[in-house]
Amino acid sequence: MQANIKSTNQKRVVIIGGGFGGLKLARELSDSAYQVVLIDKNNYHQFQPLFYQVATAGLEPSAISFPFRKVFQKANNIHIRVAEVLKIDSDKKQLETSIGIVAFDYLVIAIGADTNFFGNQNMMKHAMPMKSVGEALALRNSILQNYENALIVADEATRKGLMNIVIVGGGPTGVEVAGTLAEMKKTVLPKDYPELDFNLMQVHLLEGSSRVLSSMSEIASEKAKEYLVKLGVDVALNARVVDYDGQKVTLADGTIILTNTLVWAAGVIGNKIEGLNPEVIARGNRIMVDELNQVKGYSSIFALGDIALMTSTAYPNGHPQVAQVAIQQGELLAKNLIGLSKGKAMKTFVYKDLGSMATVGRNKAVVDLPNIKFQGFFAWMVWMFVHLMSIVGIKNRLLIFINWAWNYFTYDQSLRLIIKPKFPKL
Repeated sequence: MQANIKSTNQKRVVIIGGGFGGLKLARELSDSAYQVVLIDKNNYHQFQPLFYQVATAGLEPSAISFPFRKVFQKANNIHIRVAEVLKIDSDKKQLETSIGIVAFDYLVIAIGADTNFFGNQNMMKHAMPMKSVGEALALRNSILQNYENALIVADEATRKGLMNIVIVGGGPTGVEVAGTLAEMKKTVLPKDYPELDFNLMQVHLLEGSSRVLSSMSEIASEKAKEYLVKLGVDVALNARVVDYDGQKVTLADGTIILTNTLVWAAGVIGNKIEGLNPEVIARGNRIMVDELNQVKGYSSIFALGDIALMTSTAYPNGHPQVAQVAIQQGELLAKNLIGLSKGKAMKTFVYKDLGSMATVGRNKAVVDLPNIKFQGFFAWMVWMFVHLMSIVGIKNRLLIFINWAWNYFTYDQSLRLIIKPKFPKL
């Protein structure tokens, strides 16, 4: 069955995935000579760097999500389809999807990455990942429900397990979640749950390497750890988690931590797609591409962002799996495809590192720019401005700014709702 997409005399670019790279590419190709089909499992773009704020009741899911159809209302050559891609048939130049067959002239794979549990089945079953708005909302529900349950249990050990929170992984996500939860422990949760003794609650951050924020500078790493400790977070370095049964975490050194909430932020793995030569699939399920983002061995298939593995002298293990890489690759590929339609040669990709940053809580952040590194209040202001300007949609930016301003001046968040899906009885 063919998917119902109008055929034209334009060459068709099919983009799988509407993350940072896929969305940037589609926007740059709007009103171009190509017919563009954007396929995603959701009908909206998700701003991943702020998932943790949804999980900790700082923002509503709608504030960091933006409908694709709203983005492309005025672009007549863009076609949105909400579907799952099942398989690539490179010989026939078509995709098998949940809505039928979609033909392409050029295919761009921008499917991103998912949580990597490194084969630990118990962790997959019991830990809480945070790689989508839905997962962030589920984590928020779980945390708040645990505090409701803590009010009604009589056993102190059980109550402690319900109140404790463990975050595994000391990258930006883990650090930001830990800092936010530690602040909630001091300023928000005691007001909501005055009957609970918050001396029982401990926020644990477990990192398997020798420092947090290992991808950033040592000064940023040390400062972030200092901020976390001051907030009351128990930071454990060189701490390897070996098991979690839903109630207790077991470390390699035998340490046991009681918790009903384990947030897994320790690794990513590329999303899988069938149909490509297995020889182009590298470590972490990343797809090997050349300096044009062309999948090796395929002239009409490209890959962008987290899923793409492009090696170079500067990046022998591939580029970091961050938004800026995907955005820059999407922008260049759009220029190359437009140039290709005019008979021009394609340009190779060179990543321009714009720096990295992480927030650790109110007035506390660390920023590494190419020529300067700074921490503290100014870094926190820079972090907020950069993230606010990166959000799609003026309304979303305004909503986030209002929420942040309200939280800052009132030391409170007003979004602590337990919202669970209700399915009809069959």
